[in-house]
Amino acid sequence: MKSLTPLAALLVLACPLLPGAAAAKDKPRLILQITVDQLRGDLPMRYRERFGDGGFRYLMEQGIHYNNAHHTHANTETAVGHATLATGAVPAAHGMIGNIWFDRETGQKIYNIEDAEYPILTVAEAAPASGDDSAELDPTQRAATSDGRSPRTILTSTFGDELVLNTAGGAKVFGVSIKDRAAVTMAGHAGKAFWFSKSAGRFVTSRYYYESYPDWVDAWNAKGLPQSFGGQSWELLSARETYLFGDRDDQMWEPDIGGFGRTFPHPMGAADSKFFTTLLTVSPFGDRMTADFAKTLIDAEGLGADAVTDYLSVSFSATDYVGHFFGPSSLESEDNILQLDRTLADLFAHVDETVGLENTLIVLSADHGAPEAPGYLHSIGMPGGYVSPDRWDSGPAIERVKARFGITGPLLEGFDSPYLNLSPEVRGNPDIDKVALETAIVEELVRFDGVAYAVPSARLAEGSVPDNPLMQAVMNNYHPDRSGDIFLVFHPEWYINDLDGLSVTVTHSGPWRYNTFVPIMAAGYGIAPQVVSRRVHTIDLALTLSIVAATRPPSGATGEVLLEVLGQ
Repeated sequence: MKSLTPLAALLVLACPLLPGAAAAKDKPRLILQITVDQLRGDLPMRYRERFGDGGFRYLMEQGIHYNNAHHTHANTETAVGHATLATGAVPAAHGMIGNIWFDRETGQKIYNIEDAEYPILTVAEAAPASGDDSAELDPTQRAATSDGRSPRTILTSTFGDELVLNTAGGAKVFGVSIKDRAAVTMAGHAGKAFWFSKSAGRFVTSRYYYESYPDWVDAWNAKGLPQSFGGQSWELLSARETYLFGDRDDQMWEPDIGGFGRTFPHPMGAADSKFFTTLLTVSPFGDRMTADFAKTLIDAEGLGADAVTDYLSVSFSATDYVGHFFGPSSLESEDNILQLDRTLADLFAHVDETVGLENTLIVLSADHGAPEAPGYLHSIGMPGGYVSPDRWDSGPAIERVKARFGITGPLLEGFDSPYLNLSPEVRGNPDIDKVALETAIVEELVRFDGVAYAVPSARLAEGSVPDNPLMQAVMNNYHPDRSGDIFLVFHPEWYINDLDGLSVTVTHSGPWRYNTFVPIMAAGYGIAPQVVSRRVHTIDLALTLSIVAATRPPSGATGEVLLEVLGQ
């Protein structure tokens, strides 16, 4: 048995029940954190009997499955959830309160990780693969004013940061994803991140991390795996009659972008067609190339090759894109999860061959869940619908507010989910009582279809909100410099089906349980199988990993230790 480090010894003295299991065995050589974007907590259980060996089944049957895990913040979006998993902090502390927010100093919208000082690292001989369509199915990126990316907007440390700090730079820390915000937030400030550029058709990074691409990245991009999917179609993994939703190919997706179609099979199109690389992300092909890149990284960077614990975050994005356009209870979503299961099994097998699963701690969770599509809900007699914010900046309700406060110009600047912002003219007018104005707007908004609550930020700043779990989740999302003027909560199963002009079937944002409910699973590293049904939270993961790796806890972490992971 290795002797305790000074930090571990201090932790034993401070809390003798927690580090005992961590001290009872060597630290893992690799921590592999998997995040499945938009994987609601019930979905692995729904398809459990359909999974093969080595993927989800390995995690659920040979590891610990926490089947009652939740996020504790109200804005359940990608950047928010990933930052929470990485830091163990709520958005009020880590600052990533949304995919986009309104910067009061510059008067501009901010894409969460954009940073003009660190542009994407270019390759002179690389030409765009299929036109600049990078934001077509990821419209939140349209708020970005530059292609620069860095983690500098994350206000607290991440687990990866603390791992690098604790090992004097010896630990290797990486984040990989289709989405830049998923890779960057999980890699933290001290790690390195790679993500897939749809416009370039390759994995990229920014000058925050490198001055030039490592040779292995150039080699991976040169082999053209994304382009190899050109001319292929997304086919069902098994016979249609074996699927739970095999008879629900009901064309819920309105647009037919790039000839992708509304029913199976879904053709990718030619590798040089405009939407080719975008459509890859709305299919299992996107996850396959993410896993392949991750396997190459493990080998090239020698992750888990020595006694110093390394960390790799892999975030799979296809579940989110498929869920947005087809809904979580669709044939497409079902098949995508079954194919992701095979992709996970392949990744885990590679880790077993190179590092050994017994030397690796694998943890899996999700950045958020998702509601059901209104069309599906209506088909079984349940309520749900779409909210139309285009009526919020005009009409009798707004005119009543403007007349009451003597406002002649625009009242609202816009809605950036989940925040409604006042116009700059109103916000900068010292003669207007902002608390009274926001309260008046709230009184009108709650009369609109689909709006359950509207919470003025002025009240959040004072802490003068009802003391209940829903309001606590809203408070956990409030940051005085980044949050908008009014936080909107829609009724359960009501949401906006428009992402910056792009019609979708499902969007996620809000504190309802279908959005906060995610899986937490842990396996490898000598973990004993069990199912845990007590309520746990995503803020617990980073703190638990810090105990396992004997590092300092992330600076904003507020969770509890998952004792089962420590053998307690």
